Amino acid sequence: MIMKSNHNVYKSISQILSMGTALVRIKIMPESPQVNLEEIQEKAKQITTDNGGEKISLKTEPVAFGLNAIIITFALDESKSIDDIENPLKDLKEVSSAEVIDFRRAFG
Repeated sequence: MIMKSNHNVYKSISQILSMGTALVRIKIMPESPQVNLEEIQEKAKQITTDNGGEKISLKTEPVAFGLNAIIITFALDESKSIDDIENPLKDLKEVSSAEVIDFRRAFG
């Protein structure tokens, strides 16, 4: 009797054991209303892309007294560290804070 290996079984097992994709949202607060948000958005997009973020979207959200926050949303492989994106965002010039406001597994 000749046994044939079933590659589909091994493929299914590797898919089960592999990490998934996370949907991440980070809120970036500028230091003041006078800060150039477009410049921060471009730097944030570059940092996110350089560290494995994909399908990036950016929007501004009013906070108070003319101050607007930047919300960056992106997909990230769960095997990658979110700290590699969050910490450089915090260190950007004219950024007061950057914090993860949503982190969930993406399906589909």
